[in-house]
Amino acid sequence: MDFVKKILHQISRKSEAVSQITFDEDYNVPDARPDVGRMIQKKGEVTIGDVQISEGKARVFGGLTFHLLYVSDGERRRICQLSGELPIDETIHLDGLTGGDKVCITWEVEDLNLHLINSRKLGVRAIVTLHAWIEELCDLAVPMEIRGESDVAVKRQEYRVVELAVQKKDVLRVKKELTIPSGKPELREILWQDLEVRGLDLRSEEGRVSAQGELFVFCLYSDGEEDHPLQWVEQALPFQAEVECQGCISEMIPRIESTLGQTTLEIQPDSDGEERVLQAEAVPELDICLYQEETVSLLQDVYHPHRECIPKVQEETLESLLIRNSSKCRLTDKLQMRVPKNKILQICHSDGKIKIDEERIVENGIEVAGVVELRALYVVSDDEMPFYAAETALPFRHTIEVPGIGPDCRYELQSSIDQLSTTMPDSSDIEAKVVLNLNALVFRRRKEMVMQYVEEKDRDPEELQSLPGITCYFVKPGDTLWDIAKKFYTTTDKIRELNELKTETLTPMQQLLVERV
Repeated sequence: MDFVKKILHQISRKSEAVSQITFDEDYNVPDARPDVGRMIQKKGEVTIGDVQISEGKARVFGGLTFHLLYVSDGERRRICQLSGELPIDETIHLDGLTGGDKVCITWEVEDLNLHLINSRKLGVRAIVTLHAWIEELCDLAVPMEIRGESDVAVKRQEYRVVELAVQKKDVLRVKKELTIPSGKPELREILWQDLEVRGLDLRSEEGRVSAQGELFVFCLYSDGEEDHPLQWVEQALPFQAEVECQGCISEMIPRIESTLGQTTLEIQPDSDGEERVLQAEAVPELDICLYQEETVSLLQDVYHPHRECIPKVQEETLESLLIRNSSKCRLTDKLQMRVPKNKILQICHSDGKIKIDEERIVENGIEVAGVVELRALYVVSDDEMPFYAAETALPFRHTIEVPGIGPDCRYELQSSIDQLSTTMPDSSDIEAKVVLNLNALVFRRRKEMVMQYVEEKDRDPEELQSLPGITCYFVKPGDTLWDIAKKFYTTTDKIRELNELKTETLTPMQQLLVERV
């Protein structure tokens, strides 16, 4: 027998591993930068350059880039910045990895500590965690029909299934301009910058993925005059963008991961030739997976009135959508002030990142725990050295409601900062308010015996001849029309017709006439 089959595309993780890289390096301040006096603020990010794959190993090349805002040492103290990079060359062991596999990698800077050895040398300590896994696309062929067999009877079972319809990687290019207000001086040197994409909303539409959100821009700058105070500008710039996505439709279920890649902030002249325009560009990298939900009627059993049919089955996993749920977690806390004796005059800028430490399935939900690492740059009442920074880690534990979730489920979790604000309840404290987006896409997985092929044998003619042409049968508990038809080499339609049955519901001891085909 020849099956008509449907191919269900599924994605799975074949193997995964975690590797930690410890940095403990000395870094010499470049000759072009002034001596380091007091450090104000630091940040770091990881760049993955190349991944070389061999049997069971993935060799990762990249770098840890750190940025430092500091006060120079010497008689003329001024605020400066420097950036440096430490190379990454790490081998991650992944069971079952072969040359054709797709390796996915994410990173976290667990800890970044910069300390002064002397005014021309920094000690750089950091822990970078690399998460790697093999993403495997699996095609599951399931039987839907028997091709070219008119006398074959089939038994079907309907399933609600979800399959991967579209998978691709792409980038959004978000480019916006910010004009410095007329009351502020021109731009000469960018000392510190921060570009973030907040409130990103990604949706599947006909032939495309649309995006809207805010490009959040902060810039601390100098006008080039040493005796002038530093200036800053901060603004949220709304944007809309889209990427082509062949095969995408609005009814699909999206799982789109966004990672902020390259960012640039450049000084540009305005229409009068004054350097009063900041050109900001951010390139979020998108990992797009779109799922499609449908009902399929799979073959469960077959038989032929004149041939013995033995279905050969194999256990397979079918997935269905349980729920897609978005949840918000609200946090409030005060930042730990490191310095100063002086009063806080103004908050310049604040930013944060989420670090998830634990996630697990609980009764009717997914419990997520972690911290939000916050930084704030602020100004105090010290005309000579007004800039300081504060940091804190806000712990959180939140349950995303998922009714009916259990150990037979898998989920994909996405987290992002939806809102972040810092205020001054008084001149000595900074209070932070954060709203987190915690989104879960949950699938129920069930094991089913799926027919692979049918072994056919000729029936014994003498056995067929010995069977009566018509039989009076009393229904036993658990009997179905299919079971009875198969037992007596007839069809369910024939039994219904002969007994004038309106439904397939049978009762024990019900009397049926069964005629062999």
